[in-house]
Amino acid sequence: MLPGKVKNHRSIVFIVWLAVLCLGGPALLSPARAALAPETFADLAQNLSPAVVNISAEKVVKTRERMREFFGPSPFGGRGDPLKDFFDKFFGDIPREHKQRSLGSGFIVDAQGTLLTNNHVIEGADKIKVKLAGGKEYKVTVKGRDPKTDLAILKIEGGGPFPFLSLGDSDAIRVGDWVIAVGNPFGLSHTVTQGIISAKGRVIGAGPYDNFLQTDAAINPGNSGGPLVNLKGEVVGINTAIVATGQGIGFAIPSNVAKTIIPQLMEKGKVVRGMLGVQVQTVTAELAKSFGLDEARGALVAEVNPGTPAQQAGLQRGDIIIEFNGIPVKEMHELPRLVAGTAPGTKATLKVLRQGKEKTFSLTVAELKEEKTARVPEDRTEEPLIGLTVENLDPNLARQLGLKESEGVVVVRVTPGSTAAEAGLRAGDLILEINGKAVKTVQDYRTLVAALTKDSHARFLIKRQGHTLFFTVEVPAK
Repeated sequence: MLPGKVKNHRSIVFIVWLAVLCLGGPALLSPARAALAPETFADLAQNLSPAVVNISAEKVVKTRERMREFFGPSPFGGRGDPLKDFFDKFFGDIPREHKQRSLGSGFIVDAQGTLLTNNHVIEGADKIKVKLAGGKEYKVTVKGRDPKTDLAILKIEGGGPFPFLSLGDSDAIRVGDWVIAVGNPFGLSHTVTQGIISAKGRVIGAGPYDNFLQTDAAINPGNSGGPLVNLKGEVVGINTAIVATGQGIGFAIPSNVAKTIIPQLMEKGKVVRGMLGVQVQTVTAELAKSFGLDEARGALVAEVNPGTPAQQAGLQRGDIIIEFNGIPVKEMHELPRLVAGTAPGTKATLKVLRQGKEKTFSLTVAELKEEKTARVPEDRTEEPLIGLTVENLDPNLARQLGLKESEGVVVVRVTPGSTAAEAGLRAGDLILEINGKAVKTVQDYRTLVAALTKDSHARFLIKRQGHTLFFTVEVPAK
């Protein structure tokens, strides 16, 4: 019996070993793999904390209150209140001030006390203080801010040398790598949390240069501006945002983004970016089909601004940019980052698709200027055809929208639940084209919409708050 038991035992061991091997045995059994999960983060946290600061920002907010509010409600009440009229006429509004405080985090990047944090932590602040791990407080000055990437550089006044953290290579970090976050959540000084990199290259709508690292390391209000660090103790991200309704979904600005702008913030106090002079949008599957493409890729040129490098080089509306200086542009949001990171005055080459054929253009990158926004007109009542109510552009509407055009058709109402609403059109949009044909009057609009094939998609070109965009609108079967 004994030999039989031994034989069965060996068979069981073999089967278990075989199962482990089939499920990824070498990877599971490898000591190197097991070593990736540290037994403790204590030493790393201890080394990081001295260079992490808590930031307290204070600003004075001015408000105005009615004098009658200090005396309570009038005994007369209602409209035509004589006491109300008296105070409004002779006292009007009384200015009042109160202090608004916010808390955030930051970290020191050199021995001289240079700090990196989020712009939104200190924006508009009249007074800023930082507290180090030992409890010592310092005043700081703002050296530079960049709202587009939400980064700011501060300088500690006096003291030093200071402990500091080095910026690592955020491109080298991989999804699944361990990271820890250090910050000041809800005012709880030098809180340490751990997790992994959940994703890279996230676009969350925070700005034109979104390229966030996503992490499940716990990040809460007050963590903003604090470091996200790899196991080598290098900063790979600056903690910036969270999904308020989710858990374990935080976002950090990659360290390589910070590396490119810190020198400019230190030297100029702001970031100077490159500009082509085009307004671009995502190439959706529907738009790709309407342009005769096999796949959705590149950045669709919705508008070429006059007098810009793009216009001078010969780019046209409807071109799809697929390459910038030899770097493929797979998605629209990649192009603004590539161009912004190119110094003004630099020669650049673009490869575009025009009517299905590749063309190459050369231009000189210009400096990006700030854009102005425009107001949107009020809704109207009529609801014709595919769910849009439109009106001819007149000087009054043009002034409200900040438009230079003297003709066109403005959307004044979008019917809720209509195909136009589902496509994303909204009141205030100026319709320029439908399926490549110009729309100059309401009659043009009606003629072109009436000619659309049922149960198909129409391509609309519109201008919205200074930006030109393409939309595909489904034409109902009935």
